[in-house]
Amino acid sequence: MTGFDRVHRFEDSHALAASYGPDWWIPIYRRAFPTLMSAVAIEQDGWAQRAGIDRLLTLACGRTFTVDEKIRTHDWPDVLLERWSDEKRKTPGWVQKPLACDLVAYAYAPAATCILLPVPALQRAWRQHGRQWIGLYGQRRAQNRGYTTISVPVPRGVLMQAIVEAMFVS
Repeated sequence: MTGFDRVHRFEDSHALAASYGPDWWIPIYRRAFPTLMSAVAIEQDGWAQRAGIDRLLTLACGRTFTVDEKIRTHDWPDVLLERWSDEKRKTPGWVQKPLACDLVAYAYAPAATCILLPVPALQRAWRQHGRQWIGLYGQRRAQNRGYTTISVPVPRGVLMQAIVEAMFVS
Protein backbone atom coordinates (compact mmCIF):
# COMPACT_ATOMS: atom_id res chain seq x y z
CA MET A 1 0.00 0.00 0.00
CA THR A 2 1.48 3.36 -1.01
CA GLY A 3 -0.94 5.69 0.74
CA PHE A 4 -1.80 7.32 -2.60
CA ASP A 5 -5.20 7.26 -4.29
CA ARG A 6 -3.64 6.66 -7.68
CA VAL A 7 -0.30 6.00 -9.29
CA HIS A 8 0.74 8.35 -12.08
CA ARG A 9 2.13 6.72 -15.19
CA PHE A 10 4.51 8.59 -17.47
CA GLU A 11 2.84 7.06 -20.53
CA ASP A 12 -0.57 8.40 -19.47
CA SER A 13 0.82 11.86 -18.66
CA HIS A 14 2.67 11.97 -21.97
CA ALA A 15 -0.49 10.93 -23.86
CA LEU A 16 -2.51 13.62 -22.05
CA ALA A 17 0.05 16.29 -22.94
CA ALA A 18 0.09 15.09 -26.56
CA SER A 19 -3.71 15.39 -26.72
CA TYR A 20 -3.22 19.14 -26.21
CA GLY A 21 -1.35 19.52 -29.45
CA PRO A 22 -0.84 22.41 -31.85
CA ASP A 23 -4.57 23.04 -32.30
CA TRP A 24 -4.75 23.82 -28.59
CA TRP A 25 -1.41 25.61 -28.04
CA ILE A 26 -1.02 27.67 -31.24
CA PRO A 27 -4.02 29.99 -30.62
CA ILE A 28 -2.62 30.74 -27.15
CA TYR A 29 0.83 31.48 -28.59
CA ARG A 30 -0.71 33.69 -31.31
CA ARG A 31 -2.46 35.76 -28.62
CA ALA A 32 0.81 36.10 -26.69
CA PHE A 33 2.99 36.69 -29.78
CA PRO A 34 1.00 38.40 -32.58
CA THR A 35 3.91 38.06 -35.03
CA LEU A 36 4.31 34.31 -34.49
CA MET A 37 5.55 32.70 -37.69
CA SER A 38 6.09 29.11 -36.55
CA ALA A 39 5.75 26.86 -33.53
CA VAL A 40 7.71 23.65 -33.93
CA ALA A 41 7.12 20.83 -31.46
CA ILE A 42 10.22 19.10 -30.09
CA GLU A 43 8.90 15.57 -29.71
CA GLN A 44 11.95 13.35 -30.00
CA ASP A 45 13.63 12.37 -26.75
CA GLY A 46 17.05 13.96 -26.51
CA TRP A 47 18.97 16.78 -24.85
CA ALA A 48 16.37 19.44 -25.76
CA GLN A 49 13.41 17.48 -24.36
CA ARG A 50 15.38 16.62 -21.22
CA ALA A 51 16.33 20.28 -20.77
CA GLY A 52 12.71 21.40 -20.86
CA ILE A 53 12.17 22.33 -24.50
CA ASP A 54 8.79 21.22 -25.84
CA ARG A 55 8.34 23.86 -28.55
CA LEU A 56 10.39 26.38 -30.51
CA LEU A 57 8.53 29.59 -31.33
CA THR A 58 9.79 31.90 -34.09
CA LEU A 59 8.54 35.48 -34.52
CA ALA A 60 8.53 37.50 -37.74
CA CYS A 61 11.61 39.46 -36.61
CA GLY A 62 13.58 36.21 -36.29
CA ARG A 63 13.52 36.13 -32.50
CA THR A 64 13.04 32.63 -31.10
CA PHE A 65 11.70 31.39 -27.77
CA THR A 66 12.06 27.89 -26.41
CA VAL A 67 9.11 26.76 -24.30
CA ASP A 68 8.46 24.04 -21.73
CA GLU A 69 4.72 23.28 -21.81
CA LYS A 70 2.84 22.32 -18.62
CA ILE A 71 -0.88 21.70 -18.58
CA ARG A 72 -3.36 21.18 -15.78
CA THR A 73 -6.78 19.72 -16.36
CA HIS A 74 -8.43 21.82 -13.61
CA ASP A 75 -8.47 25.59 -13.08
CA TRP A 76 -6.56 25.59 -9.81
CA PRO A 77 -5.69 28.94 -8.18
CA ASP A 78 -2.03 27.98 -7.92
CA VAL A 79 1.02 26.99 -9.92
CA LEU A 80 2.29 23.56 -8.88
CA LEU A 81 6.07 23.99 -8.80
CA GLU A 82 7.89 20.66 -9.14
CA ARG A 83 10.55 20.66 -6.43
CA TRP A 84 11.74 17.04 -6.72
CA SER A 85 11.19 14.93 -9.80
CA ASP A 86 12.24 11.92 -7.70
CA GLU A 87 12.05 12.49 -3.94
CA LYS A 88 14.16 9.48 -2.90
CA ARG A 89 17.01 10.22 -5.32
CA LYS A 90 16.72 14.00 -4.77
CA THR A 91 16.46 14.54 -8.52
CA PRO A 92 15.64 18.25 -8.94
CA GLY A 93 12.26 19.12 -10.42
CA TRP A 94 11.77 21.69 -13.15
CA VAL A 95 11.61 24.68 -10.80
CA GLN A 96 15.16 24.06 -9.59
CA LYS A 97 16.99 22.05 -12.26
CA PRO A 98 18.95 23.74 -15.05
CA LEU A 99 16.59 24.29 -17.98
CA ALA A 100 17.51 25.30 -21.51
CA CYS A 101 14.10 26.86 -22.22
CA ASP A 102 13.26 30.56 -22.10
CA LEU A 103 9.68 30.18 -20.84
CA VAL A 104 7.47 27.74 -19.01
CA ALA A 105 4.00 27.91 -20.58
CA TYR A 106 1.82 26.88 -17.63
CA ALA A 107 -1.71 26.30 -18.88
CA TYR A 108 -5.10 25.63 -17.33
CA ALA A 109 -7.03 23.59 -19.90
CA PRO A 110 -10.68 24.25 -18.92
CA ALA A 111 -10.23 28.04 -19.15
CA ALA A 112 -7.80 27.84 -22.09
CA THR A 113 -5.53 30.25 -20.22
CA CYS A 114 -1.78 30.22 -19.87
CA ILE A 115 0.82 31.93 -17.73
CA LEU A 116 4.15 32.51 -19.48
CA LEU A 117 6.81 32.19 -16.80
CA PRO A 118 10.31 33.49 -17.64
CA VAL A 119 12.63 30.70 -16.46
CA PRO A 120 15.55 32.73 -15.00
CA ALA A 121 13.23 34.94 -12.90
CA LEU A 122 11.05 31.97 -11.93
CA GLN A 123 14.02 29.98 -10.68
CA ARG A 124 15.49 32.99 -8.87
CA ALA A 125 12.12 33.55 -7.17
CA TRP A 126 12.18 29.89 -6.10
CA ARG A 127 15.68 30.26 -4.65
CA GLN A 128 14.56 33.36 -2.74
CA HIS A 129 11.19 32.08 -1.48
CA GLY A 130 11.03 28.29 -1.90
CA ARG A 131 11.56 27.35 1.76
CA GLN A 132 9.00 29.93 2.87
CA TRP A 133 6.46 28.66 0.30
CA ILE A 134 6.94 25.08 1.49
CA GLY A 135 6.13 26.24 5.03
CA LEU A 136 3.14 28.31 3.95
CA TYR A 137 1.56 26.12 1.26
CA GLY A 138 2.90 22.63 1.97
CA GLN A 139 3.97 20.00 -0.52
CA ARG A 140 2.02 17.63 -2.74
CA ARG A 141 3.27 14.14 -3.44
CA ALA A 142 2.45 12.31 -6.67
CA GLN A 143 3.20 8.61 -6.74
CA ASN A 144 4.64 7.37 -10.01
CA ARG A 145 5.85 3.86 -10.86
CA GLY A 146 9.00 3.51 -8.77
CA TYR A 147 9.34 7.12 -7.62
CA THR A 148 7.50 9.99 -5.94
CA THR A 149 7.38 13.55 -7.27
CA ILE A 150 7.14 16.47 -4.81
CA SER A 151 5.56 19.81 -5.79
CA VAL A 152 4.63 23.02 -4.00
CA PRO A 153 1.28 24.74 -4.82
CA VAL A 154 2.06 28.47 -4.86
CA PRO A 155 -0.87 30.88 -5.39
CA ARG A 156 -0.60 32.54 -8.80
CA GLY A 157 -0.53 36.10 -7.45
CA VAL A 158 2.17 35.26 -4.91
CA LEU A 159 4.31 33.61 -7.57
CA MET A 160 3.88 36.42 -10.10
CA GLN A 161 4.83 39.07 -7.51
CA ALA A 162 7.93 37.07 -6.57
CA ILE A 163 8.92 36.76 -10.25
CA VAL A 164 8.60 40.52 -10.72
CA GLU A 165 10.72 41.12 -7.60
CA ALA A 166 13.28 38.55 -8.82
CA MET A 167 13.82 40.69 -11.93
CA PHE A 168 15.28 43.45 -9.75
CA VAL A 169 18.94 42.73 -9.11
CA SER A 170 21.02 44.86 -6.79
